[in-house]
Amino acid sequence: MSGDWVQDTTRAALPRFARVAIEFINGSRLVLVDSRALGTFELHPAGEMPELGLGPDAADANWSAEQLSAALALRRAPIKNALLDQRLVAGLGNIYVAESLWRARIDPRAASNSLSRAQVRALRTAISTVLKRATGARYTDDAAAQLDVYDRAGQPCRRCKTSIERMVQAGRGTYYCPSCQK
Repeated sequence: MSGDWVQDTTRAALPRFARVAIEFINGSRLVLVDSRALGTFELHPAGEMPELGLGPDAADANWSAEQLSAALALRRAPIKNALLDQRLVAGLGNIYVAESLWRARIDPRAASNSLSRAQVRALRTAISTVLKRATGARYTDDAAAQLDVYDRAGQPCRRCKTSIERMVQAGRGTYYCPSCQK
């Protein structure tokens, strides 16, 4: 969600927002730089697989709309909040969720268990599209990439020209089109 790994040497000054530094015998170093302090790092014994409690990877082509539908059927939380829960599906952050919901034309406030099968299929397709578009660079770092809804409050919707609105859900900014996402 935030942070970058930087490779340098043990002689170099640590970057300003260094959170973890792994030093190697040859004098090289790998540093997690995370200005927002949202990343975590855990060390586990060799050969032990840690239990991460993560849901399926959002980028996994084998993760189906049917599996997503079954998981959402058990939740009453707003769909945006549910999709941010890494136990439901791993790999989706605030930007990707906003963009996916806009593409699927789903209101971020809709109860997760209220979505129709058609809406869940559209959502699964939208998630794949958003992730493919973002592959290789951060979604917002690519000058050619235009966000459709995220951080565009007050600007016209790219589909219907209605003004994009912003609200707060679970402490996070939520951007949506009140006309397209009903």
